[in-house]
Amino acid sequence: MTEATAGPVLVVGLGNPGSEYERTRHNVGFMVADVLAERVGGRFTVHKKSGADLLEARLDGRKVLIAKPRDYMNLSGRPVAALARFFSVPATDVIAVHDELDLPFGDIRLKRGGGEGGHNGLRSISQALTTKEYLRVRFGIGRPPGRQDPADYVLKPFSAPERKEVPVIVEQAADAVELLLRVGLEAAQNQLH
Repeated sequence: MTEATAGPVLVVGLGNPGSEYERTRHNVGFMVADVLAERVGGRFTVHKKSGADLLEARLDGRKVLIAKPRDYMNLSGRPVAALARFFSVPATDVIAVHDELDLPFGDIRLKRGGGEGGHNGLRSISQALTTKEYLRVRFGIGRPPGRQDPADYVLKPFSAPERKEVPVIVEQAADAVELLLRVGLEAAQNQLH
């Protein structure tokens, strides 16, 4: 994403639909998208051509599309690619907000491209966009304790001590999205990392 780009940016919060997943580690992307929607005073509506909940807004003078795919995490790519096509958003102006096992709980990191680290939502997006060169806002959830399967861990609710901190970290992740939109990747990384 460059300052010279005038087109819309697509911010995608990753998660799973359904109340049983609402408070799980895998749904931090949805939580961040909800905070961004609250900040702009908007509401999500269903975008029928993509099958995603969508909110069109302006952040820092730029048109921003905030989306939550209505498909399960491992199928996120189809609605993301459909939105990118419909609104003519290049893959380089797509921002995926997701949980990250490889970061300690509460760390927020920004990057462009790279591997998916076993994250099925990212893998689906990379396949659907036919590139890995989209932006990522990585929300650290830490590794599972002991021998717990990572697939089970991400679908569990946060622990009681973590739950107290989650709202603050979700706000910080939303701040990171806004910073990324305002100053671009390199400057945002310099401020956050």
